[in-house]
Amino acid sequence: NVSFHYAGPDSPRVLHQVNLDIPEGKTTAIVGTSGSGKTTLIKLLLKFYPPTKGQVYVSQPPLSFIQNAQWRQKCGVVKQDGIMIHATIAYNIALEEEIDKKKLLRAVQIANIQAHIESLPLGYNTKIGEEGVGLRAGQKQRLLIARAVYKDPEYLFFDEATNALDASNERIIMENMEAFFHGKTVVVVAHRLSTVKHADQIVVLEKGEIVERGTHQDLVDLQGAYF
Repeated sequence: NVSFHYAGPDSPRVLHQVNLDIPEGKTTAIVGTSGSGKTTLIKLLLKFYPPTKGQVYVSQPPLSFIQNAQWRQKCGVVKQDGIMIHATIAYNIALEEEIDKKKLLRAVQIANIQAHIESLPLGYNTKIGEEGVGLRAGQKQRLLIARAVYKDPEYLFFDEATNALDASNERIIMENMEAFFHGKTVVVVAHRLSTVKHADQIVVLEKGEIVERGTHQDLVDLQGAYF
Protein backbone atom coordinates (compact mmCIF):
# COMPACT_ATOMS: atom_id res chain seq x y z
CA ASN A 1 0.00 0.00 0.00
CA VAL A 2 2.82 2.41 -0.83
CA SER A 3 1.81 5.93 -1.86
CA PHE A 4 4.14 8.87 -2.42
CA HIS A 5 3.89 12.63 -2.91
CA TYR A 6 7.02 14.75 -3.36
CA ALA A 7 5.66 17.81 -1.53
CA GLY A 8 3.21 16.54 1.07
CA PRO A 9 -0.23 14.93 0.85
CA ASP A 10 -1.86 17.85 -1.01
CA SER A 11 0.62 17.75 -3.91
CA PRO A 12 0.01 15.48 -6.94
CA ARG A 13 0.49 11.82 -6.06
CA VAL A 14 3.34 10.09 -7.86
CA LEU A 15 2.62 6.56 -6.56
CA HIS A 16 -0.78 5.36 -5.34
CA GLN A 17 -1.33 2.24 -3.23
CA VAL A 18 1.36 0.20 -4.91
CA ASN A 19 1.45 -3.48 -3.85
CA LEU A 20 4.37 -5.35 -5.32
CA ASP A 21 6.45 -8.44 -4.49
CA ILE A 22 9.99 -8.37 -5.83
CA PRO A 23 11.19 -11.99 -5.64
CA GLU A 24 14.66 -12.72 -4.29
CA GLY A 25 17.20 -13.86 -6.86
CA LYS A 26 14.99 -12.87 -9.82
CA THR A 27 14.82 -9.96 -12.28
CA THR A 28 11.86 -7.60 -12.06
CA ALA A 29 11.38 -5.06 -14.87
CA ILE A 30 9.33 -1.89 -14.37
CA VAL A 31 7.91 -0.28 -17.50
CA GLY A 32 5.54 2.56 -18.25
CA THR A 33 5.29 5.92 -19.97
CA SER A 34 7.32 8.93 -18.80
CA GLY A 35 5.93 10.26 -15.53
CA SER A 36 4.33 6.96 -14.50
CA GLY A 37 6.43 6.77 -11.29
CA LYS A 38 9.13 4.26 -12.31
CA THR A 39 12.16 6.24 -11.11
CA THR A 40 10.33 7.33 -7.95
CA LEU A 41 9.72 3.68 -7.09
CA ILE A 42 13.46 2.99 -7.45
CA LYS A 43 14.23 5.98 -5.17
CA LEU A 44 11.92 4.58 -2.49
CA LEU A 45 13.55 1.14 -2.77
CA LEU A 46 16.97 2.79 -2.29
CA LYS A 47 15.75 4.80 0.75
CA PHE A 48 16.27 8.18 -0.93
CA TYR A 49 12.76 9.00 0.33
CA PRO A 50 10.37 7.32 2.77
CA PRO A 51 6.88 6.48 1.44
CA THR A 52 4.20 9.08 2.23
CA LYS A 53 1.94 6.14 3.15
CA GLY A 54 2.50 2.41 3.36
CA GLN A 55 5.69 0.48 3.99
CA VAL A 56 8.57 -1.14 2.10
CA TYR A 57 9.76 -4.44 3.58
CA VAL A 58 12.93 -6.45 2.96
CA SER A 59 11.69 -9.91 3.82
CA GLN A 60 10.32 -9.16 7.32
CA PRO A 61 11.90 -5.94 8.66
CA PRO A 62 10.63 -2.64 7.24
CA LEU A 63 13.28 -0.92 5.13
CA SER A 64 12.94 2.09 7.47
CA PHE A 65 14.52 -0.04 10.26
CA ILE A 66 17.68 -0.67 8.23
CA GLN A 67 20.41 1.98 8.33
CA ASN A 68 20.99 3.80 5.02
CA ALA A 69 24.68 2.88 4.84
CA GLN A 70 23.98 -0.76 5.71
CA TRP A 71 21.29 -1.04 3.01
CA ARG A 72 23.24 0.76 0.29
CA GLN A 73 26.27 -1.43 0.97
CA LYS A 74 24.13 -4.32 -0.34
CA CYS A 75 22.93 -2.37 -3.41
CA GLY A 76 24.46 -1.62 -6.79
CA VAL A 77 22.87 1.20 -8.77
CA VAL A 78 23.18 2.36 -12.37
CA LYS A 79 21.23 5.55 -13.06
CA GLN A 80 21.01 7.74 -16.14
CA ASP A 81 22.87 10.52 -14.33
CA GLY A 82 25.48 8.62 -12.31
CA ILE A 83 28.41 10.63 -11.00
CA MET A 84 32.02 10.29 -12.13
CA ILE A 85 34.86 11.34 -9.82
CA HIS A 86 37.92 13.36 -10.88
CA ALA A 87 40.25 10.35 -10.72
CA THR A 88 41.53 7.44 -12.80
CA ILE A 89 39.20 5.14 -14.72
CA ALA A 90 40.26 2.27 -12.43
CA TYR A 91 39.32 4.22 -9.30
CA ASN A 92 36.01 5.33 -10.84
CA ILE A 93 35.08 1.68 -11.31
CA ALA A 94 36.42 0.26 -8.02
CA LEU A 95 35.84 3.28 -5.72
CA GLU A 96 38.63 1.96 -3.49
CA GLU A 97 42.38 2.48 -3.31
CA GLU A 98 43.29 -1.24 -3.19
CA ILE A 99 41.96 -2.32 -6.57
CA ASP A 100 41.36 -6.01 -7.19
CA LYS A 101 42.68 -6.45 -10.74
CA LYS A 102 40.76 -9.68 -11.34
CA LYS A 103 37.45 -8.04 -10.35
CA LEU A 104 38.32 -4.96 -12.43
CA LEU A 105 38.97 -7.03 -15.55
CA ARG A 106 35.71 -8.96 -15.09
CA ALA A 107 33.78 -5.70 -14.64
CA VAL A 108 35.11 -4.05 -17.81
CA GLN A 109 34.56 -7.23 -19.82
CA ILE A 110 30.91 -7.53 -18.73
CA ALA A 111 30.36 -3.80 -19.39
CA ASN A 112 31.98 -4.22 -22.85
CA ILE A 113 34.43 -1.36 -22.35
CA GLN A 114 37.74 -3.23 -21.96
CA ALA A 115 38.91 -2.58 -25.53
CA HIS A 116 38.22 1.17 -25.29
CA ILE A 117 40.06 1.59 -21.96
CA GLU A 118 43.05 -0.44 -23.09
CA SER A 119 43.29 1.58 -26.33
CA LEU A 120 43.96 4.78 -24.32
CA PRO A 121 47.64 5.77 -23.86
CA LEU A 122 47.37 5.53 -20.05
CA GLY A 123 44.79 2.74 -20.04
CA TYR A 124 43.17 2.26 -16.62
CA ASN A 125 45.28 5.12 -15.23
CA THR A 126 43.62 7.64 -17.57
CA LYS A 127 42.15 10.44 -15.49
CA ILE A 128 38.59 11.54 -16.17
CA GLY A 129 36.77 14.55 -14.79
CA GLU A 130 33.70 15.05 -12.67
CA GLU A 131 30.47 14.31 -14.56
CA GLY A 132 32.56 12.08 -16.85
CA VAL A 133 34.32 14.90 -18.74
CA GLY A 134 36.14 13.41 -21.70
CA LEU A 135 33.68 10.53 -22.06
CA ARG A 136 30.85 10.07 -24.49
CA ALA A 137 27.47 9.25 -22.94
CA GLY A 138 27.67 5.58 -23.93
CA GLN A 139 31.19 5.21 -22.51
CA LYS A 140 30.17 6.83 -19.23
CA GLN A 141 27.17 4.52 -18.96
CA ARG A 142 29.37 1.47 -19.55
CA LEU A 143 31.78 2.62 -16.81
CA LEU A 144 28.83 2.99 -14.42
CA ILE A 145 27.73 -0.56 -15.28
CA ALA A 146 31.32 -1.76 -14.67
CA ARG A 147 31.22 -0.02 -11.26
CA ALA A 148 28.06 -1.94 -10.27
CA VAL A 149 29.58 -5.22 -11.48
CA TYR A 150 32.83 -4.61 -9.56
CA LYS A 151 30.85 -4.04 -6.35
CA ASP A 152 29.10 -7.42 -6.87
CA PRO A 153 26.14 -6.60 -4.58
CA GLU A 154 23.10 -8.70 -3.59
CA TYR A 155 20.65 -6.16 -5.04
CA LEU A 156 20.98 -4.36 -8.38
CA PHE A 157 18.94 -1.38 -9.55
CA PHE A 158 19.14 -0.25 -13.18
CA ASP A 159 17.29 2.96 -14.04
CA GLU A 160 17.44 3.44 -17.83
CA ALA A 161 20.96 2.06 -17.50
CA THR A 162 21.40 1.30 -21.20
CA ASN A 163 19.51 4.20 -22.80
CA ALA A 164 22.71 5.91 -24.06
CA LEU A 165 24.00 2.74 -25.70
CA ASP A 166 23.57 1.74 -29.30
CA ALA A 167 21.65 -1.50 -29.97
CA SER A 168 24.82 -3.55 -30.56
CA ASN A 169 26.50 -2.54 -27.27
CA GLU A 170 23.27 -3.00 -25.35
CA ARG A 171 22.76 -6.52 -26.72
CA ILE A 172 26.33 -7.56 -25.83
CA ILE A 173 26.10 -6.12 -22.31
CA MET A 174 22.69 -7.65 -21.57
CA GLU A 175 23.99 -11.05 -22.75
CA ASN A 176 27.08 -10.63 -20.53
CA MET A 177 24.86 -9.63 -17.60
CA GLU A 178 22.74 -12.79 -17.73
CA ALA A 179 25.27 -14.89 -15.82
CA PHE A 180 26.14 -11.98 -13.50
CA PHE A 181 22.46 -11.54 -12.55
CA HIS A 182 22.20 -15.19 -11.50
CA GLY A 183 21.15 -15.38 -7.83
CA LYS A 184 20.90 -11.59 -7.47
CA THR A 185 17.73 -9.57 -6.91
CA VAL A 186 17.53 -7.19 -9.88
CA VAL A 187 15.15 -4.32 -10.60
CA VAL A 188 15.33 -2.83 -14.10
CA VAL A 189 13.55 0.33 -15.27
CA ALA A 190 13.66 0.62 -19.05
CA HIS A 191 11.79 1.69 -22.16
CA ARG A 192 13.51 -0.66 -24.57
CA LEU A 193 11.77 -3.97 -25.14
CA SER A 194 15.09 -5.77 -25.60
CA THR A 195 16.13 -4.81 -22.05
CA VAL A 196 13.01 -6.05 -20.29
CA LYS A 197 11.51 -8.93 -22.22
CA HIS A 198 13.63 -11.65 -20.55
CA ALA A 199 12.78 -10.49 -17.00
CA ASP A 200 11.15 -13.02 -14.65
CA GLN A 201 8.43 -10.46 -13.92
CA ILE A 202 7.36 -7.29 -15.76
CA VAL A 203 5.38 -4.65 -13.87
CA VAL A 204 3.49 -2.00 -15.85
CA LEU A 205 2.96 1.37 -14.14
CA GLU A 206 0.46 4.00 -15.27
CA LYS A 207 -0.03 7.26 -13.37
CA GLY A 208 1.58 5.79 -10.27
CA GLU A 209 -0.49 2.60 -10.19
CA ILE A 210 0.29 -0.96 -11.24
CA VAL A 211 -2.02 -1.86 -14.12
CA GLU A 212 -0.45 -5.14 -15.28
CA ARG A 213 2.16 -7.67 -14.27
CA GLY A 214 3.45 -10.94 -15.69
CA THR A 215 6.08 -12.31 -18.06
CA HIS A 216 6.64 -10.81 -21.50
CA GLN A 217 4.55 -13.57 -23.10
CA ASP A 218 1.75 -13.21 -20.50
CA LEU A 219 1.47 -9.48 -21.19
CA VAL A 220 1.67 -9.82 -24.97
CA ASP A 221 -1.14 -12.40 -24.85
CA LEU A 222 -3.19 -10.03 -22.67
CA GLN A 223 -2.96 -7.33 -25.39
CA GLY A 224 -3.37 -4.50 -22.84
CA ALA A 225 -1.17 -1.59 -21.77
CA TYR A 226 2.16 -3.42 -22.19
CA PHE A 227 1.18 -4.73 -25.63
